[in-house]
Amino acid sequence: MTQAAVPESLRKHPRLRQWLQPGPDGRIRATPGKVDIGQGISHALRLIVAEELQVDPGRVEMVPPSTRKSPDEAVTSGSLSVQHSGTALRLAAAHLREACRERFARRVGVPAASVTLAAGLFSAGSECAGYAELADAALLDAEVDPVHLVPRAGRPSALGARGREDIAQKVFGEFRFIHDLAPEGLLHGQVFRPRTLDAQLDEAAWLRLQPRVEGIAGVVHVVRDGLLVGVLAESQHALAQAAERVAFATLWQGSAEVPQPHEVAQWLKSQPLDSTVVQQRGDAPPAGARVFRAEYGRAWLQHASIGLACALAQWTPEGLQVWSHSQGIFNLRRDLALAFGLPEASVTVTHAEGAGCYGHNGADDVAFDAAWLARQAGGRPVRVQWTRQQEMGNAPLGPAMTVDVEAAVDDAGRLVAWKQEVWSQGHGTRPGRGATPALLGAWQVAQPAPVTMAVNAALAVGGGSERNAVPPYEVPRLEVLNHRVLAMPLRVSALRGLGAQVNVLAAESMMDEIARALGRDPLAYRLEHLADERARAVLQEAARMAGWGRPGERAVGVGRGLGFARYKNTGAYCAVVAEVEVQEQARVRRLWIAADVGLVVHPDGTRNQVEGGAIQAASWALREAADLGPEGVRSQDWASYPILRFTDVPRVEVDLIDRPDSPSLGAGECSIGPTAAAIANAIDDALGIRMRVMPFTADSLLREAQRQGD
Repeated sequence: MTQAAVPESLRKHPRLRQWLQPGPDGRIRATPGKVDIGQGISHALRLIVAEELQVDPGRVEMVPPSTRKSPDEAVTSGSLSVQHSGTALRLAAAHLREACRERFARRVGVPAASVTLAAGLFSAGSECAGYAELADAALLDAEVDPVHLVPRAGRPSALGARGREDIAQKVFGEFRFIHDLAPEGLLHGQVFRPRTLDAQLDEAAWLRLQPRVEGIAGVVHVVRDGLLVGVLAESQHALAQAAERVAFATLWQGSAEVPQPHEVAQWLKSQPLDSTVVQQRGDAPPAGARVFRAEYGRAWLQHASIGLACALAQWTPEGLQVWSHSQGIFNLRRDLALAFGLPEASVTVTHAEGAGCYGHNGADDVAFDAAWLARQAGGRPVRVQWTRQQEMGNAPLGPAMTVDVEAAVDDAGRLVAWKQEVWSQGHGTRPGRGATPALLGAWQVAQPAPVTMAVNAALAVGGGSERNAVPPYEVPRLEVLNHRVLAMPLRVSALRGLGAQVNVLAAESMMDEIARALGRDPLAYRLEHLADERARAVLQEAARMAGWGRPGERAVGVGRGLGFARYKNTGAYCAVVAEVEVQEQARVRRLWIAADVGLVVHPDGTRNQVEGGAIQAASWALREAADLGPEGVRSQDWASYPILRFTDVPRVEVDLIDRPDSPSLGAGECSIGPTAAAIANAIDDALGIRMRVMPFTADSLLREAQRQGD
């Protein structure tokens, strides 16, 4: 393996003991920095370590990541955990295995090649020894050498069929999430804040409210700092009473300048912009080329996490201890240190699993809330859990987007030019990346940090709003422009897939529009413009699964559509065929998905991730749009922000094209864009109505039918 293929986290943390530590009980402690946010990554990483060390997976102990003892692997996002952390652990395990083999061979005086390894025991003749006996401090202090990794030569993963142990625990309510942690002396806390970034607190209203809250039985302390009002109590019941009194007090005034739903695209294009050229090549299309133009987009989205944001914090003589389900514990530590004026070494953040995560939700903000309140707790631990209304109203939004595509074809119908232009706010206000803390509470105290403007990640790591804006198809003339909107009336940040969902919707819808206008089969038209054999393979496999092109009668109002993308243009390949029925509203009946994620470590977990991404993409495409107003986010429950229900979930079939000789690629976000595009294309196939702006609700279907019929 070349040095360039070694993950950055391993280059920064090269010592073996930073990743693996054999214990005297025969167990191997693995300490990666990537966290489990419900995707089952800890199980996949366990299988990787077990396979390389040739031990039973039950002997591999996955230690919850902590800033005190884990390598800094930045943020668990972008479908990179197996790709990065898995590679680092595979290299570390291979090094540990071969270093122990060499040491055992020297001990018994035989060539290393004659030493056998089975069930974690090295043996030669009558002699045997395990990892704990062979791996002393000197061996564990050595830097991991990638030369020990043996090429796979097409070998499938030997342990991939091993099931996750946590699934049964979660199904039967036995798993301990962060919400279940209750250390001795625990106090319950709640922080109340304005619903907009630009707000003022009514001092007179606060003075009237304060004694009314302090008088509630069970309330221990009431604190106010700037715009924040905090309550510490012995029980959740006391907090609920306090919340009722705060709600009626009308403490804050403020407004946000947000557009009406039908004005989103116009608003995005009218704001100050930071424009960049993502990619540009080729000459202008030839005269006489046939040109197609269309605008695609979506509204602002909410994370809408079913599991509420929660954190625990405690101040001790050594500093601040925080338990969080953050995606980036080291980034959170950095911003907590900035917010509270502490050296980073005085802050410890330990990951505790939450009930799922789709991007930058409220986990980091609620950690600030818990730490801020814990300063008033006299050393007692404090637990803060947001309410449903706080979760929906305070977590960052997924940015609204609009994408213009202009494509040209020659007389033979071949693509000769493509221009894709993106308008969107940045897709990142995560903590740990700026000179000041990017935590909501830190922006609202009496001495506030400046509000962090949303930015995009570098294109080299996938980008933000421009993610997947470069189409995968061969075209001589290509121009891709990205316009970052420099206005943020309400906070936006990373949501699963970032800009990929809308960019893939735009590109794949345009490919269908062109194919249908030319009287060509959408699958065949795509294949004509694809040279990448892995891309062609997933398209052909999804088509085979769905029986694409097979003659047969179809019910009225039922259509099929196709979508394809390679996530980030560098990650997993995914093709989706959607079957949609449109009656009063659109309903996805079936999804056929083919994905190529390279080496598949855990097939069931990979299918779960691909399927989960597709179902969430269907929910976004058909149901979800934040209701925003001058007072902030108005959609704060499931009635005002409907998501796909269990009764709406389609039948999903996932086929994985396993490539054991290729590096593993992430699975969690590859199906987002192709699913949205396949649904839009299926609606057009069913009704002849081209839907270009999500969500495709019953009302928007009716409006579009009327508009296209005029």
